[in-house]
Amino acid sequence: MSEKSNQDKLNLPNLGLGCMSLPDSYIAAEKIIHAAIDSGISFLDTADLYQKGQNETNIGKAIQAKRSQLILASKVGNQWNAEGTAWSWNPRKAYILKAAEDSLKRLRTDYLDLYQLHGGTIEDPWEETLEAFELLKAQGKIRAFGISSIRPNVIRKVVGMNPPATIMMQYSPLDRRPEEVIFPFLEKTTTRVLVRGAFAKGILIDKPLVGFLDFPKEKVAEIKDEIHKQGVSPAAILIRFGLAEKAVSSLIIGASSVDQVGKLMKGYEESQHISDEIIVELKRKFTPNLYQDHR
Repeated sequence: MSEKSNQDKLNLPNLGLGCMSLPDSYIAAEKIIHAAIDSGISFLDTADLYQKGQNETNIGKAIQAKRSQLILASKVGNQWNAEGTAWSWNPRKAYILKAAEDSLKRLRTDYLDLYQLHGGTIEDPWEETLEAFELLKAQGKIRAFGISSIRPNVIRKVVGMNPPATIMMQYSPLDRRPEEVIFPFLEKTTTRVLVRGAFAKGILIDKPLVGFLDFPKEKVAEIKDEIHKQGVSPAAILIRFGLAEKAVSSLIIGASSVDQVGKLMKGYEESQHISDEIIVELKRKFTPNLYQDHR
């Protein structure tokens, strides 16, 4: 799988498997993970939040024999209560250090290639949060850190304090908010974007039409129709759409079946033959939405 020329030091591939949608069953999850790896995906992204840690446990068991060949990412910051009925935000240093140890045990590894803060607000205690990640790097328990955020004010603050390797954010033809400020800002830095939500929850592929953000159902239908009439698979268009942005290094796309892995890889291969002009024209036809909060 090719890599973009402006990759960060992790040399992240264009596609990563988003593991949030993996089934609870280990046997079913293992089949999907192995299908992804066998088809060329070497980047797996999970979080301690998913399935209350079971997601990490399943991944750790499934990849044990192949760990050294993979880029493994997880996330931290959402702490389950004692009853396991709800979670709260905790970006404190002590919690991050403890959660990292727990994730490493579940994933059966002694290091993570990428450890990400699973959210964040401008009011967070960023000095101690970033100190925790730096300490984990110094201990060799993580290679790099990132954040998952769509908030321009948070992104500017963190990049100004200690530039993360990556920032994960939602981006698709139905959510073009990063185009206004964040993509141009990050293009000038070493930080690269991991795109989630590239398929807009499947709405732009085969899921039923609904409104999305500030787009009413009718506008979503227009955008979907335009994508579907390009003569290639909608998955290919959406993958090319995300990777066309210079600030983007990778798309993190989920799969809940082996069949979906096959369709994802077929779409990726097809996307490499789509011209820039098709993506430029698609963007020109529709007005991008803008951030209203946290600017």
